[in-house]
Amino acid sequence: QVQLEESGGGLVQAGGSLRLSCAGSGRTLSTYAIGWFRRAPGKEHEFVGAISWRGNTNYADSVKGRFTISRDNAKNTVYLQMNSLKPEDTAVYSCAAGSSYEYTRRSDYEHWGQGTQVTVSS
Repeated sequence: QVQLEESGGGLVQAGGSLRLSCAGSGRTLSTYAIGWFRRAPGKEHEFVGAISWRGNTNYADSVKGRFTISRDNAKNTVYLQMNSLKPEDTAVYSCAAGSSYEYTRRSDYEHWGQGTQVTVSS
């Protein structure tokens, strides 16, 4: 089993940036694809993007060009760099471990962090 913990959320103005971290423990993240999802109040989880164990990435159209996922296996951490943030990006962001970065559904990921709140003010 792997345990995941997100950090780096907070309040930011529209147009600003945040970097979220997903730290793994219990088992190395290098063997997993790591996906990022977000959930706004009253909405279902939305796929944000994912990164493979090799570093290949897959992004939702809504964040493509603004968000970047990277990983540092030596630190057992995956990052979500969010630039040009918009109020509609406001949500709880969660990272999840799965078997393929091509997966975009919540049910395709086996291990989840607790989430971190991102609020973008206008």
